[in-house]
Amino acid sequence: MIGVASTDDEVEFLHSHGIARLATSGEDGQPDVVPVAVEFDGASSWVGGSGASVLRTRKVANVRAGRREVALVVDDLPSSDPFVARGIRVCGVADGPVERVGMVGPGLYLRITPQVSWSWDMAGEPVGDPVRDEAGGPRRRR
Repeated sequence: MIGVASTDDEVEFLHSHGIARLATSGEDGQPDVVPVAVEFDGASSWVGGSGASVLRTRKVANVRAGRREVALVVDDLPSSDPFVARGIRVCGVADGPVERVGMVGPGLYLRITPQVSWSWDMAGEPVGDPVRDEAGGPRRRR
């Protein structure tokens, strides 16, 4: 899929999930992946927070240093038995930080403009075969 959230299911998924993982590139090229609060405005995703400490985070430092290519994953695991995993991966360009009022209040936020995205299992269909006990019946995972 080009862009992001081209289906109603994808838009609803992004609007209903406020946590994601953001990957930026460090000075040495090493990926830095962190959990972030995320807000989708229909075109871009926003990550950041309140207070001057946002400016000292690696994600902001990496973007401010010109390493603006980022990846963002929003996913969930609605069931482990049967196994159901859904998600959206976005590759894009980050700008900022800019002052705005976001999901965690007024603060400094990076705007992530998508270039390409992929989604999987928005319908929430189980993956793989069910786990079976020795007699062949369904078995709960622990």
